[in-house]
Amino acid sequence: MLKSVGYMENVEVFDVPGKGRGLRATKEVWAGDVLFAEPSFAAVVFDSMAEQVCHNCFRRQPKLHRCGQCKFAQYCNRTCQRAAWEEHKLECAAVKAFGKVPNENIRLAARILWRLDKEGGVVSDTQLTSLDDLENHVSDMTEEDLKDLKIDIHNFLDYWPHNSRQHKVEEISHILGVINCNGFSMSDQRGLNAVGVGLFPNLCLVNHDCWPNCTVILNNGNQTAVNTLFHTQRRIELRALGKISVGEELMVAYVDFLNVSSERKRLLKQQYFFDCTCKHCTEHIKDDLMLAGKEVDGKKASEEEVKEVMEYSLKMLEKIDKARTEGNYHEVVKICRECLEKQEQVLADTHIYMLRVLSTASEVLAYLQFMEEAATYARKMVEGYMKLYHPNNAALGMGTMRAGVTHWQAGLIEVGHSMICKAYAILMVTHGPTHPITKDLEAMRTQTEMELRLFQQNEYVYHSMREAALKNQPMSLRAEPVVEGIKNLFRRK
Repeated sequence: MLKSVGYMENVEVFDVPGKGRGLRATKEVWAGDVLFAEPSFAAVVFDSMAEQVCHNCFRRQPKLHRCGQCKFAQYCNRTCQRAAWEEHKLECAAVKAFGKVPNENIRLAARILWRLDKEGGVVSDTQLTSLDDLENHVSDMTEEDLKDLKIDIHNFLDYWPHNSRQHKVEEISHILGVINCNGFSMSDQRGLNAVGVGLFPNLCLVNHDCWPNCTVILNNGNQTAVNTLFHTQRRIELRALGKISVGEELMVAYVDFLNVSSERKRLLKQQYFFDCTCKHCTEHIKDDLMLAGKEVDGKKASEEEVKEVMEYSLKMLEKIDKARTEGNYHEVVKICRECLEKQEQVLADTHIYMLRVLSTASEVLAYLQFMEEAATYARKMVEGYMKLYHPNNAALGMGTMRAGVTHWQAGLIEVGHSMICKAYAILMVTHGPTHPITKDLEAMRTQTEMELRLFQQNEYVYHSMREAALKNQPMSLRAEPVVEGIKNLFRRK
């Protein structure tokens, strides 16, 4: 075993043949147990989210207060601004002097180097690796990526203050390379959208498996209390998805499982520069389900039929993405309906192209308030997910939650309550009991349980009360649907 830089109670660093270093369990743990929690070494909000998200706690807020000095950083309130000042003060002066705001990679690299200059590469007893020891994969980059890296280095040198310690190009290149292949996407308080990127040294030691035994969740902490003594730190938590024995390597999925093995391998090679040799990729497990044709009375759709509908589906998915990007949601629904009509004749309910269309259709229809149709598609989507995903996969939990809420909004209380309970059981493992999503689900579970009891006692009274409630307080529009959910926790280019 390699000598650890720091010490953690539940994990240790060790040599993994063919992979370099990894982490393994030093204690037996069970589903939902937290193996370790780690604050970011440094983190920044994405360029595109700079005016929508607090730069301290990464929460989305309708009204933010701008930093009076640099006019760039935005905060929930004075409390968040004071809490962020230690990390922001050098950035604040640099942005003012530079006259503009550099991109998120440069801002994150600068924050990392300022912290390295002040505290060194290991900032706590629980940090298991220094930043110097992390892989940067600069030598593996394509010519196009190297061009982008050189531009970032050039802009970094223009941005970096003359009164700060000067760094060699190799050091800057290393940090930018580490960010590229180790940066972790950070979500807002609801865990639904990526809003920033951070670096977590211990997390960088956890290797990939397409069917992992752990998951990573961001806990935004509580930094809204006026008294800083009651603040809790923003951190990631590595949580067990099932029983993990002493000595077992800890693994997370760098890419979403809902791709055939060849596509997952391509994505991993492109972004993380390694060939995946996990069992699911080597043995192509579940690839057949993801590309399966429909079977009726023991007779399967022919390969030619499946191939034809797959080619058609790809074209339609491009049209769906275009209409969605333009905000033309009625057109999105129209294309989805046409596509599903063809797919349902030929493709199995686990085919990934059908699941993608079902996901989009259910989300957009719910946004447009066509709840019953949205619920139908959402249920089909979840049924497919359950045959493909790990039973404690966060994407399965989120999909089931969305389907449950959609059924409830459509007045389908029995199915809605059942799905909400299933989602709650999954998210208790993947997110834990204190996460805002889990708390919301717990409240929803209690509410639907009460409604279900009333429904079972007197169905007529239930429907009358519900109808009256909806008339008196119309259901508000849901938030505009977004293309990316939390399926890919690790950052992609």
